[in-house]
Amino acid sequence: QVQLVESGGGLVQAGGSLRLSCAASGSFFTINTMGWYRQAPGKRRELVAQTTSGGSTNYADSVKGRFTISRDSAKNTVYLQMNSLKPEDTAVYYCNAIQLGSAYWGQGTQVTVSS
Repeated sequence: QVQLVESGGGLVQAGGSLRLSCAASGSFFTINTMGWYRQAPGKRRELVAQTTSGGSTNYADSVKGRFTISRDSAKNTVYLQMNSLKPEDTAVYYCNAIQLGSAYWGQGTQVTVSS
């Protein structure tokens, strides 16, 4: 069983930056894929960025060039650096981990971008 704890959300003005962190615990095996999803009010949860243990990354088109996902495998922690934030980035951001075919989710952290 994998537990995920997120931190780093908050309120920021448009054009500002935030860094989200997600620490994973409870796993004795390498977590293959870690990433971030977000869900805005009235919308479906969507992938923001993802990284694998091999170092490959995948980004939603809407965040390419503004967000950067990184991973510290030794600490089982994944980060999301968010720059040039826009009001449409406002959402609850969820950390996600996939291990041995099972998906795990964090509790979510609110990101609010004011115009």
